[in-house]
Amino acid sequence: MASTHIHPLAGKKVPKSMLENIPKLISAYYTRRPHMTKKEERVAFGTSGHRGSAYTRSFNEAHVKAISQAICDYRKANGITGTLFIGKDTHALSTPAQLSAIEVFAANRVPVMIAKGDGYTPTPLVSFAIIEANKKGEELCDGVVITPSHNPPADGGYKYNPPNGGPADTDVTGEIEKRANAILEDGLEEVLSCSIREAMQSGFVSGYDYVTPYVEALGDIVDMDAIRKSDLKIGVDPLGGASIAVYEKINELYGLGMDIRNPYVDPTFSFMHLDHDGKIRMDCSSPYAMAGLIEMKDTYDIAFANDVDSDRHGIVTPKGGLMNPNHYLSVAIWYLLRTRNRWPEEIKIGKTLVSSSMIDRVVSSLGKEIYEVPVGFKWFAEGLMDGTLGFGGEESAGASFLRFDGTVWTTDKDGILLNMLAAEILTKEKRDLSDIYAGFESQFGKAFYGRIDAPATKSQKEQLKKLSPNDIGQTMLAGETIQSIYTKAPGNHADIGGLKIVTQHGWIALRPSGTEDIYKIYAESFVSESHLEALQSDAKKIADTVLA
Repeated sequence: MASTHIHPLAGKKVPKSMLENIPKLISAYYTRRPHMTKKEERVAFGTSGHRGSAYTRSFNEAHVKAISQAICDYRKANGITGTLFIGKDTHALSTPAQLSAIEVFAANRVPVMIAKGDGYTPTPLVSFAIIEANKKGEELCDGVVITPSHNPPADGGYKYNPPNGGPADTDVTGEIEKRANAILEDGLEEVLSCSIREAMQSGFVSGYDYVTPYVEALGDIVDMDAIRKSDLKIGVDPLGGASIAVYEKINELYGLGMDIRNPYVDPTFSFMHLDHDGKIRMDCSSPYAMAGLIEMKDTYDIAFANDVDSDRHGIVTPKGGLMNPNHYLSVAIWYLLRTRNRWPEEIKIGKTLVSSSMIDRVVSSLGKEIYEVPVGFKWFAEGLMDGTLGFGGEESAGASFLRFDGTVWTTDKDGILLNMLAAEILTKEKRDLSDIYAGFESQFGKAFYGRIDAPATKSQKEQLKKLSPNDIGQTMLAGETIQSIYTKAPGNHADIGGLKIVTQHGWIALRPSGTEDIYKIYAESFVSESHLEALQSDAKKIADTVLA
């Protein structure tokens, strides 16, 4: 049975010997070139854009310039002529990558907005800026976010957000990926580029205040006045990420007096605690990486964190400690459906197929419908934009929802928003959020949920993507009759890139990782821990059979 190995230093403060050598990393970005004969060194858009490391020749200047030119070509082919909003996080490779991108965009005469003062911009603020600009202007605007999300300090990443403001769909990323690789194969001959000095003097690059408009509008989606009047003692740890300036502005405009921990940028992330595998990873849903945040539970009424690009949330309560993301999503959805009275009556709630079925039970009890989609927040963008989805959430601690009046906020994950909502829930309900979730367990049964990662080659990952119900030759799973097997999501009938099997009291899902050489086994039981283990064991046997 595959299981996640726990490193001896997991949850411990990062030793100085493990800190990233930033000058060496930046040098590798500029000096190493990818070998196009090696698949792992080509441009590859997973569920959250292209990610890689300069050391492994999977995220270098060549990749960024090729992707940027491919985006310019895509914009031209699709009549997108408005502003391109650019955000970057605090990973060491994000600033040089932004410079490389600007050199290409300016040479292609694309008007771009970067954070004023060379600041950092969270992913949700880019989505917010795109949507607001497209409400007002005739020319379509889009954006990119240069971030590898919560990945280790040596990694870099590049995401494209089309005019709907959300993560690009697979048909868009597939087109950009194909074009970028063709450009790389041609030795970047087709890339239009200029020096950074020429770019900054071209008239196509402008500074933009991403923070103030977003923070000023927070009162349209969260009851900021109630939070201010409650005198809650709130602690927040931006994890040295792009949300630092946002929380400072929230304090300034709303007078919340939040205590902001680690309010500085350190590309080595030396203040972090090591994750389960001994790596530095800013995963705000990991109890190992969030050991420092968890220590805040006895000091504050509520505390929270965001990953580096701030699209994910981590919530800590005095009684519950670090909340399981599935638990918090259940609480947030329950609260929103009971308090957002101006949302349309026929509103649906979006969830990914690997999120807890507790969400289904909560939503059903409130007379609403679940919209279940494959993994990837891009599947929620359209519904959030047109107001048919009140909420979209992923088990990996990413979500967004509608404003009080039922109109769009962001179409990308917004960890800052979900953190502020947690403060509103505590203010209004006057109960620890973990107690609210405990009430669901009393009403709907206790959910036992787990995920296991197992190694997989690229060919095995492709096999998993192509699974069909006919590949499963059994009728029982963990002692229960199989009720359904599906490879397309019930909500939008899109391929899930794997397979899900459902029984009366549990389910399993198998899917390959979009960024690592692993596959993932998700399982949930509403019976017991031992039933969960039986589900996981049977899932592993199925995987072993089809991957043999």
